[in-house]
Amino acid sequence: MQHLLRRKIRVLAIALFCLPLAAVSQLREKLNLPDHDEKKIHFGINLGFNRSHFSFTHHTPTFLQQDSIMAIESINSTGINLAWLVNLNLSEHFSIRTYPVNLTFTEKAFEYSLPKPDRPDGEDFITEKKVQSITLTLPVQLKFQSDRINNFRVYMMAGMKAEYDLASNAGARKAENLIKLKRLDYGAEAGIGFHFYFEMFVLTPEIKMGWGIGNLHSRDKSLKFSNTIDKINSRIISFSLTVE
Repeated sequence: MQHLLRRKIRVLAIALFCLPLAAVSQLREKLNLPDHDEKKIHFGINLGFNRSHFSFTHHTPTFLQQDSIMAIESINSTGINLAWLVNLNLSEHFSIRTYPVNLTFTEKAFEYSLPKPDRPDGEDFITEKKVQSITLTLPVQLKFQSDRINNFRVYMMAGMKAEYDLASNAGARKAENLIKLKRLDYGAEAGIGFHFYFEMFVLTPEIKMGWGIGNLHSRDKSLKFSNTIDKINSRIISFSLTVE
């Protein structure tokens, strides 16, 4: 099942990369949607893929004293995101935007090196512990955009975000083999994008990076795979297309 999901994500990534290139070749010399940027509010549908991982620190006293785990690594993973965009123009070059509905699907993982794996419990010398997330994100971003050149415009954005993980396992009771994560997180993000104006719509490819600030780890001293880790912060980079 997992390999089918990864295959679909790769196909989506290729399509998202090729679509803007194919679309740009179809732009004509005439000015499309000349009144588009004069509207106070814009709406759009956003679809993209992301690469994410955990940035973490060891709980040094516990990690040095125990001998059941030799090393811990965070593994990059690929996911998808779906969102609905609302953009409020403040002036010709500045606007505020948000995503009232913004779902991000990811599956991050930790890789543990175990000198004495518990075979009956499914462990090996290299053992992965996956953490699946379905995150509802509410960002608020300030956007600065250049002058429009024919049917093209470039912009930069930065802002803050709050996240709620619908699949959080922090309240799980049987968690011997889990890493518990909190539901709520907050962070910062920044990115760059390009507007391409067509006769009927505006196509916007964007690349964005996000940094989680809050500590996601719900540390449990009694759990083997949790007590050696102190803080966990999320990191994500995403590429998306928006149609307005």
